[in-house]
Amino acid sequence: MGTIKVKTGDEIEKMRLAGRITAEVLERLSKEIRPGIATEELDSIGERLIREREAEPVFIGYRGYRHATCISVNCEVVHGIPGKKTLQEGDIVSVDVGVKKDGYCGDVAATFPAGKLSGKTEKLLRVCREALKNAIRQARAGKHLGDISCAVQQLAEKNGFSVVRDLYGHGIGRDLHEDPLIPNFGKPGEGPELKPGMVLAIEPMINIGGWKIRTLPDGWTVVTEDGSLSCHFEHTVLITEGEPEVLTWLKTKM
Repeated sequence: MGTIKVKTGDEIEKMRLAGRITAEVLERLSKEIRPGIATEELDSIGERLIREREAEPVFIGYRGYRHATCISVNCEVVHGIPGKKTLQEGDIVSVDVGVKKDGYCGDVAATFPAGKLSGKTEKLLRVCREALKNAIRQARAGKHLGDISCAVQQLAEKNGFSVVRDLYGHGIGRDLHEDPLIPNFGKPGEGPELKPGMVLAIEPMINIGGWKIRTLPDGWTVVTEDGSLSCHFEHTVLITEGEPEVLTWLKTKM
């Protein structure tokens, strides 16, 4: 693991702005999710919202990716490519938004229902959202990376779900992905010590079935190996001298 960058006060201000824009775009997109809408339409709305804020959709061009958002449905864990697919009643859809503004990035994701869900699917979303909250509570100076990872794993497994082990959260700043990698499983007290000024994209990925995943032939879409439903929530979080500051949090949302 490389050096974890500690941001200056000026860098943090820029990241606050990028984070707020990212959160606003996701919140607007959440209002468009419904049965019958195509994922490419959601992506088009997302790109327009980002550019209206004079920001850059940072996913476009990343390793050749061509879209402003990643939209993953049902058994798709992450990196779903927007297209003609339309959402159906009872689907769950994970929307991941990345923005760059004034040279700094924000990254946020959440899983939403399209119509009414079954009880177990509702529980999956609730547990994944709560796992992210628990992880953020551990994102404090003097704690270790393993405290964040363990918080996700414990809640997921206690509720009978599994955490994806081959994908990670990450540091974030000038680059969308910086050190460290942040697993969603681990032991308390392990890994690097957290220090004020570090900014982390914490992102639980939790499956109803087993934890194993595979990538589809498109080279991007990651799905559960057993075809079970998967859920993804993410926030960009600043380590401070006190309480963690969630840069992609809006008062109307978590």
